[in-house]
Amino acid sequence: MNAPRGQRRRGTGKPGPHAREQKCVKCKEAQPVVVIRAGDAFCRDCFKAFYVHKFRAMLGKNRLIFPGEKVLLAWSGGPSSSSMVWQVLEGLSQDSAKRLRFVAGVIFVDERTPGVLTVALRSATREKPLPKGKWPTPHSSARKHRPAERGLEGFSQVEVALQPALPGSSLSLDSFCLGFSEGAACGQSLEERSKTLAEVKPILQATGFPWHVVALEEVFSLPPSVLWCSAQEPVGSEGAYKAAVDSFLQQQHVLGAGSGPGPTQGEEQPPQPPLDPQNLARPPAPAQTEALSQLFCSVRTLTAKEELLQTLRTHLILHMARAHGYSKVMTGDSCTRLAIKLMTNLALGRGAFLAWDTGFSDERHGDVVVVRPMRDHTLKEVAFYNRLFSVPSVFTPAVDTKAPEKASIHRLMEAFILRLQTQFPSTVSTVYRTSEKLVKGPRDGPAAGDSGPRCLLCMCALDVDAADSATAFGAQTSSHLSQMQSPIPLTETRTPPGPCCSPGVGWAQRCGQGACRREDPQTCIEEQLCYSCRVNMKDLPSLDPLPPYILAEAQLRTHRAWGLQEIRDCLIEDSDDEAGQS
Repeated sequence: MNAPRGQRRRGTGKPGPHAREQKCVKCKEAQPVVVIRAGDAFCRDCFKAFYVHKFRAMLGKNRLIFPGEKVLLAWSGGPSSSSMVWQVLEGLSQDSAKRLRFVAGVIFVDERTPGVLTVALRSATREKPLPKGKWPTPHSSARKHRPAERGLEGFSQVEVALQPALPGSSLSLDSFCLGFSEGAACGQSLEERSKTLAEVKPILQATGFPWHVVALEEVFSLPPSVLWCSAQEPVGSEGAYKAAVDSFLQQQHVLGAGSGPGPTQGEEQPPQPPLDPQNLARPPAPAQTEALSQLFCSVRTLTAKEELLQTLRTHLILHMARAHGYSKVMTGDSCTRLAIKLMTNLALGRGAFLAWDTGFSDERHGDVVVVRPMRDHTLKEVAFYNRLFSVPSVFTPAVDTKAPEKASIHRLMEAFILRLQTQFPSTVSTVYRTSEKLVKGPRDGPAAGDSGPRCLLCMCALDVDAADSATAFGAQTSSHLSQMQSPIPLTETRTPPGPCCSPGVGWAQRCGQGACRREDPQTCIEEQLCYSCRVNMKDLPSLDPLPPYILAEAQLRTHRAWGLQEIRDCLIEDSDDEAGQS
């Protein structure tokens, strides 16, 4: 089948040789400069209007951000988040026809921590993997068959500490496939890290918003209250939103009545908070960097590393939002990324939480709501917009950078969706439209209410079956319970054993008596996780590398559960006769 007129090849955004005969599909006058889909050729101005309208329509349709509300923009330096910050910056400018009315701030999480390099080694001429500690010498045949192109089958994983040089060795990057673990796993030196932050600083300063640069190592200093679900304010109706807009406009009109001309089209730019004299994040403590490196190096699979990194990043952003009074957090998840995320979460066992993970708003944290205003933009549209209008961005290596296709479930699903998209251009839109039909309604049961137990990591409701359920999870739980043996029979004590240690004592310092001797710390934490997080925790052989706030909150929940059980055992229930007489 021949390509449409004006399009050189399928999947490209450059007009073909017949572009001069084609006009913009919007204005019908100007010459097109970009082709989004087959037959959709836009000129520069119409494409910008089309792109901006998508962003504004997503915010206006949901009406979750009220005027004057503080919104924290989660900027990673990538194309989507950079485009999101650019849209907010233009929406708050004086030249905007319909200005946004919230107060914005930007946060950048520095995840390029110097840590441990995971080096996949394989000789280009040998079939057997090299023994640990053996370094091959570079030769010409290694360049013909690079490990990054052939996959990691047959490679030996060797973890080596970062050193300035390896004595007595001559290394070439063409002979190895280097996998960098993000967080403590990107393997950048302090000089490279400072250089990256130096590139980030001018972009953050150019926005004029209050900005925050935090290192991922700061998760080891977070309080356990990060995992608490604060009370959520009821979402206002459409009338409440309109009343808030009218009140805000009247207030802005009174403030600007004596200082200049009236507002344009009945709207006024909200006052921007003064820019705090913020500096770049100080280098974290060496002990925290080492702890973070040890945590990511102890995780066995790349899938679990990516999930753990996303969880820690979310907790850190949530803590910063609460500390600085932000009630909303904007992320730059695009339509393509959300379609990949939906299929990935299905494979990871997070089907019950797809509406929260891929929807426009995520209210699982209570007082801080995560919104995704870029969910209608495809990665193709984002790339063209950033190129045409010179949107600045910073490239940073991720945990799966240069990883083979089958290295993790995330990479496999990404390759699967993008490959289908090249053959069937409606793949991403079909998956994305399916996610819009998902409803945030937990099933009936103890986890349905807001006061029910929540996962210790992802903070979603514990939507898992009981041990007597005929499911895979129930079979695993029943098998685990049958293997547990209690050293103190319940018939001899006649009272359920409770925790004998204070809540401030760690798992390793417990006294080893009663419940402390019965309960396995791994089991206590797994009981407080959803199904997907339990599967990921199996790739973490020890709990010691976890951040302290996670262990402290797990122990606090365990003691609270024991206390509630003891209170229930002490209560005297009314008999049937007494209940009938009353």
